[in-house]
Amino acid sequence: METFTGSHHEDERPWQPVLSRNGAGLTRQQARTWALVLDSRSIPCCIESDNGAWELLVPEQHLESACRELQLFEQANHNWPPALPLPRHLIANVLPTLSVLTLLAILYNLNLLGLSLPERGIVDLSELGAASAQKIRDGHWWLCITALTLHGDLTHLLSNLTIGGMFIILLCRELGSGLAWSLLLGSGAVGNLLNALVQAPAHRSLGASTAVFGAVGILAAISMVRYRHHIQRRWFIPVASGLALLALLGTEGKNTDLGAHLFGFGIGVFLGIATEYMVGRYGRPGPVTNALLALISGGLVVAAWWCAIEFG
Repeated sequence: METFTGSHHEDERPWQPVLSRNGAGLTRQQARTWALVLDSRSIPCCIESDNGAWELLVPEQHLESACRELQLFEQANHNWPPALPLPRHLIANVLPTLSVLTLLAILYNLNLLGLSLPERGIVDLSELGAASAQKIRDGHWWLCITALTLHGDLTHLLSNLTIGGMFIILLCRELGSGLAWSLLLGSGAVGNLLNALVQAPAHRSLGASTAVFGAVGILAAISMVRYRHHIQRRWFIPVASGLALLALLGTEGKNTDLGAHLFGFGIGVFLGIATEYMVGRYGRPGPVTNALLALISGGLVVAAWWCAIEFG
């Protein structure tokens, strides 16, 4: 027997079982939940089991008030927690995503070979487009974007294309290429901006890692918001996993910019939460909207590089 308040010996009048709405027996979990409800209302009750059948007993004089309290509780918690959300079908857009990632490799190779511009000669893109904290503070906002397209060496490039590419492909399939790349550009650029504001003026950084960890944060937040009503399914695990990945991959190496990675992840979480709420309410963007978002994102990158070359 599991007793919460009261016992059979406290009153000579018989104790009566509280039945479910359909008159069937109670499960153990239901009996324990109802007992806690009655206990919170100071109504004596106890639980008994007999060969797997569970009963919640209350003194006869409290039966009416117990039934009323339990009815109010059931009405307030009807259909709670909500059913698990239906899985979304993934969008088939791996090829466009790989094409964008390939452009990063092409830009890296162009910089190695030496890009020559009219009246400028050979230019060093890493020098023009790196995220210099001092220059960003002086208003060179475009460096927050151009730095995302540059890499320090081949190892840096390959790690972002392989490890980061997996997260980016998954995000693009989840949301659509246009929306996904817009969010990646936003998390990377804002992450670089915030990093420049807290670093020393001489600090310089480059690489797509800020946007990669933005993708990790976005995916973690999407999963967290989607399963926010299901505590038993550990909805917080995605964000914890993202932080673990940040600690594992984002803090190693002599030239690792932890601040940029951390800010990229944090902005990604913020954008992911907002995006999942919007997508849950209005649905994912259609092909036209996705195409428009992709054009705007590409246009911003081109404009940023034009500014870097023109005013660098």
